[in-house]
Amino acid sequence: MADVAPRIAALEQAVADLSRRLARREDELDIRKLQHLYGYLIDKCLYRETVDLFTDDGEVRFFGGVWKGKEGIRRLYVERFQKRFTHGTNGPIDGFLLDHPQLQDIITVAPGGEIAHGRARSMMQAGRHKDYADPANPMLGARQWWEGGIYENTYRKVDGVWRIAVLNYMPQWHADFDAGWANTPPEYVPFPRQTFPEDPTGPDELIADHWLWPTHKLVPFHLKHPVTGEEIVAERWEGDIAREKAKAAQ
Repeated sequence: MADVAPRIAALEQAVADLSRRLARREDELDIRKLQHLYGYLIDKCLYRETVDLFTDDGEVRFFGGVWKGKEGIRRLYVERFQKRFTHGTNGPIDGFLLDHPQLQDIITVAPGGEIAHGRARSMMQAGRHKDYADPANPMLGARQWWEGGIYENTYRKVDGVWRIAVLNYMPQWHADFDAGWANTPPEYVPFPRQTFPEDPTGPDELIADHWLWPTHKLVPFHLKHPVTGEEIVAERWEGDIAREKAKAAQ
């Protein structure tokens, strides 16, 4: 009998370890499904359903602005996007394309299983068909473009269900379909200049250090290098630094 107790203890430890690993994998899958569903919902301009994916104190960091809380998030998706893109309709409209594939996702669940971080990529195809253009509104004109961006998100489990706590989406580049990214003008999409309520659909806060192609920087990683354990940090070429200084001095 003396030999049985250690074996039982070892089996119990193995079961506990497997249970933790299984719970972590299930959390990763649930978060991945949540992020992929986000992509499907905004593809079809289901903005009200998109807002419901967030925690009550969530925030969206997007294009140089921060929209805070459910009120701010609803202001972005429903008051800003829905009214601009789909004439206030919660759903797709004929002639408007807005695909958001969710790619290369890396999910890291923190110890305790209540908080997680994720990095992913979207490469959007977007446009408005010429037969559905509004010549009186430049925002609704016929056009087609590409967008590539990086997510560095935070997720929180609320009442056993994963939700988005911080959607930190940083668009990296844009390109008109015909001209390509070699001819993209700086700030292809204008950053917000005013906060709410001066801008009725604007952010609660502006982000100072934001960029778009042709500026090209590393979006910080939430995770360390899995082999070395070191922070993943990029060098900045001196020519780029000099260019930034010259631009700031103008």
